[in-house]
Parts: sequence; C-alpha cells; structure tokens
Amino acid sequence: MRYLTAGESHGPALTAVIEGIPANLPLAPDLINGELARRQMGYGRGGRMLIEKDQVEILSGIRNGSTLGSPITLQIRNRDWINWEKIMSPLSGAEIEIKKITRPRPGHADLSGSIKYQQGDMRNILERSSARETAARVAVGAIAKGLLREIGVFVWGHVVALGNVQTGKTIPDGEPSEFFNQVEKSPVRCGDPETSHKMMFAIDQAKATGDTLGGIFEIMIAGIPIGLGSHVHWDRKLDGRLACALMSIQGIKGVEIGLGFQSARLPGSQVHDEIGYSQAKGLYRMTNRAGGIEGGMSNGEPIVLRGAMKPIPTLIKPLNTVDMENKCPVQAQVERSDVCAVPAASVIGEAVTAWEIAQLVLEKFGGDTMAELKERMEEYRKYVKQV
Repeated sequence: MRYLTAGESHGPALTAVIEGIPANLPLAPDLINGELARRQMGYGRGGRMLIEKDQVEILSGIRNGSTLGSPITLQIRNRDWINWEKIMSPLSGAEIEIKKITRPRPGHADLSGSIKYQQGDMRNILERSSARETAARVAVGAIAKGLLREIGVFVWGHVVALGNVQTGKTIPDGEPSEFFNQVEKSPVRCGDPETSHKMMFAIDQAKATGDTLGGIFEIMIAGIPIGLGSHVHWDRKLDGRLACALMSIQGIKGVEIGLGFQSARLPGSQVHDEIGYSQAKGLYRMTNRAGGIEGGMSNGEPIVLRGAMKPIPTLIKPLNTVDMENKCPVQAQVERSDVCAVPAASVIGEAVTAWEIAQLVLEKFGGDTMAELKERMEEYRKYVKQV
C-alpha cells in the first residue's frame, strides 16, 4: 500500500492517489466525509473552517460502493479557491496578483523552504507546508480505518493536555466505546467534561492575547493481532513506523509509546509487563505499560501512542523576524490561522496511524480481496490462541 497527496492550501483542490487497497472493501463517501468533518471541528479553529465544508469526490477505484483493487483517486475542492484564483493561478501569463511574502514566521517552514527551493516568494513554500494538506491524509486514513473495522481493529484518539491544562482521566480497560462517545461530544476532544471547560478557557485566554496553544493527544488502537512489525530490520519495527507517521503531521515535536519518557525514570520492575495465561484470553500482559509494542512488534494488547503538538507558529501578535529582501528587522507575516489545532491533530493522528497499521496488516497477511485477507487473519488468530 502507498499513497501520494498533492495540492496547495489555497489552490483549486487537494488530491490523493492510493494504491494497494484490496478489492471488495465497502466504501461510501459518507465514511470519508464524516472523518473530514471531525478534522474541521474543535474549539480554537480559525476562520478557514467557516469557509471550507470538506467533501470528497471519488474519481477512480470504486464502483457501486466497493473498491475495485485498482488505484483510488480522491479529491477535496478548496471552496476558498474562488478568492485566490488571481494569486494562485498555475498558468503562465495569466492575470495574477503577486502578493510577495518575504517575512518568514519563526517556527514555520517559510525560511528553510525558501532557501532550499530558491524561492523569493515564501507563499510558494507556505501553501504546501500548510496543515491544510492533512485533509487529504484524513481522507486516505478514513479508507484505512474502514479496512481495519472489517477485520476487527479500531482506532480512537483524544486530547490529554492543552497548554498547561491536563486531564487525569485515562482510557478505561475493557470496552472503551463509552469513553470515546464522550470524547466526540467535547469541543476539545477531551473525555472529561470538567477538564474540557478548562481547556476552552485556556484557548480563550491565548486568543485574547494574540497567542497560540499546543498540547498532547493520545491514540489507542484495539484489536491488533500479535506480531505486526518485526524485530529483524530497523525499518520494519512497528514503533518506529508509527512514530514516523505521527511525526510527519505538521507541528508534532514528540511521540511517546506506552509509558514513554516516564519509563526512563522508573526501575524495570515497574516498567515491564508481566505475562499471564487463561483459557479465555490465551497469552496476555497483566499490564500495558509498553503500549502494546515489544521488540518492534505488536504484543496483542491495545497500542497506546501520544503526540505532542507545538503551538501554531502563526500569531495574531507576530514575533520578530527579518525581511529577506533587505535584511531589516520586522514583524513576521500574519496569515489566517487557528489559535489551537490539537483536537484536529488527534483526528489526523488516528488517520496516519490507521494507514500504517493497515499497511502492516497487508504486508503480513496479503490478499487481493477482502475475503482473502479476512480468511488469512482468521487462521492466524486461531493459531495464536492455540500457542
């Protein structure tokens, strides 16, 4: 499996081409549109979300509600394109307005990208580096989540910290669906209503001072069979691949799995998960401090990951920078932006990790059709239970 996204933040559309999805996976546009709507929600989002109502157009690879096994093409039109045609026209000689950007924002791709690609106008960098690109990745991830649901694997995300406000509520053992139903009702995707209000107040305070806020989200993946990933080669390790997926999201600066950094401060007796056995469950871990991954492989427990998102670098009260045309000190460029996008980042985190898990499932079990994949996974699950 692989995919490629294309498109600029204020261009005509975002596009994704996906290869390797098995045939006969049931797939309706509403499944993708529902995920796109979740990405656009969240307290602290900016004016762009009032303009865009992301809807997917399926251009290839699906017929009569099922995948064909051929490449899938998805397109999400940018409604704001109508206001940017003269600025973002791809045509040479077109009537174009050059609103040149030469004041790089600290913390953004503006400066490094303009130097790397020899661009005097930083709009040629910020349009693609914008987190608007993640809409295409959420659409791709929606298909991966649909595939995983068919084989009994579920991916959820929620916000555990926003600025200096942190929830003490964790995902309950056993059936977590009620907890995540509460998450979906929260404007900041936090499972604790009291903490949700505190987070919203923190966002309001940041907005009032022209500032932005980051935070931490947690992803849980349940139903994973033992043995996804491998200890044999560095680039096949499950934890490495999932960490890479989360770090590829704009603004993510840290990833934890299980206890994460806390495990470095504890003795081994309080870090490693003891192993048990029962007729009903077979082999299992008595705790899940490892976050479902040992030796680069899934161990059968739920996978638990956390991503740390820095504050958005576009501030209404801009930071100091240098104008690249004359090297004089100025204030940074101000673009329309969010105050906080951590709730959206949790949805994007679900999407990118779902894709990675779906890819690993197909690498291990293969199959050109969903029926083949399900049959091979069922046989493997029976084998694991008999070990």
